[in-house]
Amino acid sequence: MSQFKLLIVTSLIFMVLGCGPKSPPQTNALLYQEAKIVKPFVLQDQNGQQVTNQNLKGNWTLLFLGYTSCPDICPMTLAKLTQITKELSPNFAINVWFVSVDPKRDNAEKRKLYIDYFNPDFTAVSAEHKHLFPFVRNLGLVYAIHDDGESENYTVDHSASVTLVDPNGAVRAIFKPEFAKGKVPLINQSEMTQDLTSIIGYYSN
Repeated sequence: MSQFKLLIVTSLIFMVLGCGPKSPPQTNALLYQEAKIVKPFVLQDQNGQQVTNQNLKGNWTLLFLGYTSCPDICPMTLAKLTQITKELSPNFAINVWFVSVDPKRDNAEKRKLYIDYFNPDFTAVSAEHKHLFPFVRNLGLVYAIHDDGESENYTVDHSASVTLVDPNGAVRAIFKPEFAKGKVPLINQSEMTQDLTSIIGYYSN
């Protein structure tokens, strides 16, 4: 084969490969190749307003479980999410939902006071467990209430992961916390910032 023909063949190969679909970004997050649509739900925000699937449409949203009496994971994670969204704000608009899984103690007024401390633009939602549990499970997260019905000082176990929902209202990724002996499980702020930039940039093109 002449050098001229070889050059043409090589150029065609690169053109074909270049026209193929881009590979998903390599991230530390659990990335869904096929986004999982969030099933219909009805919750209440910190202003007493009803929120549904429609409130997830049109924006990228990070959802994190917790409760206002949480001593460590919740405030530390919300502080990280505040910094992450602030750092990415020049390029990406990202909503944050704090999902209280302790509706017995966390009424709308209490949720508002709590979330306003971190960022008044964040949304703090909750609902009765019969509505809340299937919603949380659909996000790929879990929680458990240790309430004996007698004490107000019961504990709550919940995922320390953060779920990313895309503008179509579907779960696109889950950011797992780092676990280290003797330390609170928390997301890695710098890694999550980089991963969000890659994920949102990829699916926004």
